[in-house]
Amino acid sequence: MIVTLTVHPSLDRTISIDAALRVGEVQTASAVREDAGGKGINVARVLRASGAESLAVLPLDPADPFAAALAAADVDVRTVPVRGRTRANIAVTDPTGETTKINLPGVALSEGDLDHVIEVVAESARGAQWLVLAGSLAPGLPDDTYVRVIRAVRDRLGEHAPRVAVDTSGAALRAVVADGRPDLIKPNDEELADLLGAALPAAEHLADAVHIASRELVPATVGAALITLGGDGAVFVSEHGAWAASPPPTRVRSTVGAGDSSLAGFLLADSRGADPAEALVSGIRYGSAAAALDGTQAPTPADLPTADIPVRVLHH
Repeated sequence: MIVTLTVHPSLDRTISIDAALRVGEVQTASAVREDAGGKGINVARVLRASGAESLAVLPLDPADPFAAALAAADVDVRTVPVRGRTRANIAVTDPTGETTKINLPGVALSEGDLDHVIEVVAESARGAQWLVLAGSLAPGLPDDTYVRVIRAVRDRLGEHAPRVAVDTSGAALRAVVADGRPDLIKPNDEELADLLGAALPAAEHLADAVHIASRELVPATVGAALITLGGDGAVFVSEHGAWAASPPPTRVRSTVGAGDSSLAGFLLADSRGADPAEALVSGIRYGSAAAALDGTQAPTPADLPTADIPVRVLHH
C-alpha cells in the first residue's frame, strides 16, 4: 500500500493547439481534456493503473464538482471535509510538446483543517510501505506543513511508520529538508538548485552536476534523492551509491504530470523489491510514457516504452 497526500488538489484542464502559442492572438483548440489532478493524486492514479494498492488523501468540499472528476479517475480516496471549490490548473500544449501552465489559487485551509488532515493521514498510513507528500501547499498553510505531517505519522506509528517521500519545492521543501528527515525527495534540477541556494556545479553532464550537488543533502538531511532531469532522464542518490539513466526517444505530447509518473514508477518498483537501478529505470519508463500521452493521463504498463535503458553508476 502506498498512501499519498495532496493538500492542494486541482482540476487539470489541458488544451491542445495545432501551432506554437502566440501571446496576444486568438487560437483555436484542437482538443481539451480534464483530469482530477494534484501531484499526490497523479501518483495514486498511476499506481492504481498499474495494479498497485494506493490511497489518496485530500481536502474536499462535499459539494465540490471535483468529486465527479475524482470518481472518474477510479482512485481510492479518503477526503477531509473543507469549504471551498477546488482550483483549476490550465496547461496549453503545442505540437512540439511545449507546455505553458497557468495554476490558479486553491481553497484556503485553516489550522483546524490542517489538524484534521494530519489526523486522517496518520491513521491512513497504518500498514503502508510509503507515504507520499506531494505538491504545493494550499493557501493558509505554514511552510512546515509537511514536517508536521511526518512527525505526526512517526509519533503515531513508531517503527511501523512508512517511509516518506516528498515531492514539493520552494519553502515547503526547504522546511522538510531542514527538519523533516524524509526518506526520499524528488526535486527536478532547478528545484534542487533552488533548495541549495546556488547554481549547480560545473560538470560535463547534468547528471553529474546534480549528483555532486545532492551529496550536500544525502545522507546528512535526507535519506535519498530522485532528481528528474526532463529529457536528460533522472538520477537516484542514496548513501549506498548513485545511478543515472536517460529516457528512450519519446514523442512528447505533454510534460504535465510526467514527474509525478516518474515518482510513481520508482516507488512501484521499490515496493516490489527492485534494486535502486531497476527502480530508477522504472521511474524513467513511467515518466516517458506520461510525456507521450495527452493531458495528465496516467500511463499503464501497456504504455511503457520497451527500449533498453542503460544505467550509469556515478562516482564521487
